[in-house]
Amino acid sequence: MSDPIEEGLLLAPKFDADGLVTCVATDAKSGELLMVAHMNAEALKRTVESGEAWYFSRSRKALWKKGESSGHTQRVIEMRVDCDQDAVWLKVEQHGPGACHTGRRSCFYRVVPLKQTGAIALQFRDAEKTFDPNAVYDKK
Repeated sequence: MSDPIEEGLLLAPKFDADGLVTCVATDAKSGELLMVAHMNAEALKRTVESGEAWYFSRSRKALWKKGESSGHTQRVIEMRVDCDQDAVWLKVEQHGPGACHTGRRSCFYRVVPLKQTGAIALQFRDAEKTFDPNAVYDKK
């Protein structure tokens, strides 16, 4: 008998103890990894219903729509879940110059050099800022 979570057609996300599921967002055209965030049940529901990316901030403990502060929204082109439904993958159309609050297109702008021992020094890669975060975000 096949597992209904792994082989079935019902969306049944497996939220963790904090009520969250990990979500990765990639550019729908290029495949570039833009960001990793978390969703609670409400963020997932709003994303499905609206076609716009919604997330849950662990640090602020609040629901947020991507772009509500910056205007850099994400229109969802396709949404997938992994085999045991404990991770979500959004293929998005990124509106605005970047997805990262640091002012970059992607949150993944540093490389970890491999085969190193001791303290590891990160290396910047594709790290150009595409917008000024101080001009975009309210720094209260």
